[in-house]
Amino acid sequence: MRIYSRILGTGSYLPANRLTNADLAAQLAQQGVETSDDWIVERTGIRARHFAADHQGSSDLATEAARKALSAAGISADDLDLIIVATSTPDHFGGFPSTACIVQQKLSITNGAAAFDVQAVCSGFVYALTVADSMIRTGTARRALVIGAEVFSRLLDFNDRGTCVLFGDGAGAVVLEAVE
Repeated sequence: MRIYSRILGTGSYLPANRLTNADLAAQLAQQGVETSDDWIVERTGIRARHFAADHQGSSDLATEAARKALSAAGISADDLDLIIVATSTPDHFGGFPSTACIVQQKLSITNGAAAFDVQAVCSGFVYALTVADSMIRTGTARRALVIGAEVFSRLLDFNDRGTCVLFGDGAGAVVLEAVE
């Protein structure tokens, strides 16, 4: 019998603060950085981005995305036995507790599910998904929650129009399940 993983549900979360290119260009102009909606769209295709509120961390965004993924999957948080969060902007930059453990607490998971972070910047979610898939295929996990969550707005250099127009904040999540 071969075990595979399948996606049971997905969810995402974007903070309420939505900044259009025009909004961003106006803010940057106050700092002497010249850009426009046309300049940004021509180079990136991006028309808007979301920024987290001061009180929101990556775990807050991740938890909301997780709740939506769990709802879409039709399972409870205690049905999980693995949580992996891919983030380069953890709540605590010392790495502990991990953002995954904070999400685990916010979801009130008490079944002893394994929880850890993966930090690999742009490819982090793909790595986290691969690790969860491998753990399911080997029988180490039966149901996994994989989340990508970032709050890059706190790290951006708003004097560099080449990078500050690219990033925003948000989270996406998938629930994986073992199947034959």
